[in-house]
Amino acid sequence: MAFNPKHSSHIITEGRDRAGARSMFKAIGFTDDDLAKPLVGVAHTWIETMPCNFNQRRLADKVKQGVREAGGTPMEINTISISDAVTMGTEGMKASLVSREVIADSIELVGRGYMFDAMVIIVGCDKTIPAGALALARLNVPGLLLYGGSIAPGRFQDRDVTIQDVFEAIGANAAGRMSDTDLKHIEDFACPGAGACGGQYTANTMATVMEFIGLSPMGTGSVPATATRKDAVAVQCGQRVMDLLNKNLRPLDILTRQAFENAIACVAATGGSTNAVRYSARYRRF
Repeated sequence: MAFNPKHSSHIITEGRDRAGARSMFKAIGFTDDDLAKPLVGVAHTWIETMPCNFNQRRLADKVKQGVREAGGTPMEINTISISDAVTMGTEGMKASLVSREVIADSIELVGRGYMFDAMVIIVGCDKTIPAGALALARLNVPGLLLYGGSIAPGRFQDRDVTIQDVFEAIGANAAGRMSDTDLKHIEDFACPGAGACGGQYTANTMATVMEFIGLSPMGTGSVPATATRKDAVAVQCGQRVMDLLNKNLRPLDILTRQAFENAIACVAATGGSTNAVRYSARYRRF
């Protein structure tokens, strides 16, 4: 028997008894034609508290474009995120690791509730990437992760700077080696726009891991957040997930021992964050 791309969503959209559900969907603009197609959840962690995920609503629009072009009906959903860089050194830092579980649980909950046939999860900062991967593995519907991308460097005194330079400048100012004016200037210009921290820290490490483990298309994570071609990458990811759906290729088909070995090798080769080891323990049951 041929695989039905509406393998899950037909339960929630088809038949006389589902007229109420269809009526609710139509209230927000979906048509009978839309509901006859596979439903693809497009999840993201956009939040107005950090640059890491600040481009994700725009990327979600582009992913949805790709899904539609490839014959699916996208439905956008969102969840929370906590920035390590913003909260570190405060009581708020205790929320960061907990947020990983909340993000994974919330994406899984909505995915199961609406019986999406496939998922694209747009991720950005440290905890959102492993959380998105956990949600995909638990749902085990055809899907992929799209990394929002790394931030561009800022400029200070004719050199590139990143958030790490801000933290070093704090120490230099405290030690009397940098003026208050220069500290203010580096604070103002180190982070020029959207994107995750510009170094091989946890976000970029985990984004690399997702490519080598097979949950993100190769080459998508290395496109910076503000690069003009990032939108095209998002459209392609929307198209790609429909290809995965039509092939019925699922995360647990991809997350093999060899895939994990590839990911381990990439972390070692790039000198990536030690958080990769911490996060890998969460995948043992898969």
